[in-house]
Amino acid sequence: MKVLVAMSGGVDSSVAAAELKAAGHEVVGVTMRLWGGESDTGCCSVSDVDDARRVAQQLNIDHLVFNFSDDFDKHVVAPYVQAHVDGITPNPCIECNRHLKFDRLSERARLLGFDAVATGHHARIERDDEGTLRLTRGADDAKDQSYVVHMLDQAELAYTMFPVGHLTKAQVRERAVELGLRTATKPDSQDVCFISKTGGRETFLGNRIPFRKAEVVNEDGTPAGKVEALELVTIGQRKGLGIPGGGPKQYVVEVDTPNARVVIGEEASLYRNSVDVAQIIWSDSGDLERLMTTGDVLVQSSAHGAAVSATVEILGPDSLRIHWAQPQRRIAPGQSIVLYNTINSYVLAGGIACQDSTKVSVH
Repeated sequence: MKVLVAMSGGVDSSVAAAELKAAGHEVVGVTMRLWGGESDTGCCSVSDVDDARRVAQQLNIDHLVFNFSDDFDKHVVAPYVQAHVDGITPNPCIECNRHLKFDRLSERARLLGFDAVATGHHARIERDDEGTLRLTRGADDAKDQSYVVHMLDQAELAYTMFPVGHLTKAQVRERAVELGLRTATKPDSQDVCFISKTGGRETFLGNRIPFRKAEVVNEDGTPAGKVEALELVTIGQRKGLGIPGGGPKQYVVEVDTPNARVVIGEEASLYRNSVDVAQIIWSDSGDLERLMTTGDVLVQSSAHGAAVSATVEILGPDSLRIHWAQPQRRIAPGQSIVLYNTINSYVLAGGIACQDSTKVSVH
């Protein structure tokens, strides 16, 4: 097969390219130029592009560079900024996967005659007994990335390869050392690639939007403090709220963006019995039908969070309500939510947390 491998300059994509070449595929590496601004983190720095190019040279494969900076700004950066204005949680890495790696890149690969696109994500694609493609968890539980690539449907899964999904992270690094790859000991990227370590989120947003001051109130409406930047406040936050110490710990339980108000309360006020999810993408349309009959699932709401038990109430083809088996801390609006089968092995669907649901008392 002729495979286009997305090479970010990290060890996982480096080994992904090596594994495919060793398996006899015709491999071409590509690095996407996404962010044209300042970057000293993530996978968008100049040094990352250089690392990818040099690894391609070591592997004796061609290396391309695609400039998708306009698409990145439109689908990742601009929504990230607007999410802070609207008071919802952005998902820049997930949106980059959705719009760039598994949309624009796959589109370009097809135009160039490639049979598949591959990335270094720690996930696997397998067929079940009925022949349905399943996005399954990676072999390394601690590094599993099925959550961040949950948006792949059957057509996209059929065109995608995850060559290191069957390896643990330690095995990936061992393989890189064996091959003498320059990325063998390179640290994993942990941060949003367009947010610099020196300036941080506050500086990045402050250069693009005006911050609004907001009052901090208790759940009964009485004043408690003030914040200088409503756009930087998130559900569950404890610090930087301008409230005096002492007494029970106080958390942000509501961000009222239209009225420039932050509501705080004790931890019990964060717990919910359910959450509504919109913009659902099903891995296989048959799962929608099956869950209308048997709604038991496991649900993961952050990249490295645990999957917890719940039942699903289908509200429509692209919306549903999750009823938790046990009350859970509120999921901030905008956060990605991914459904797994009951044995926690493969993705069923994913979507975006939306409106709040009934509070519960937890002691």
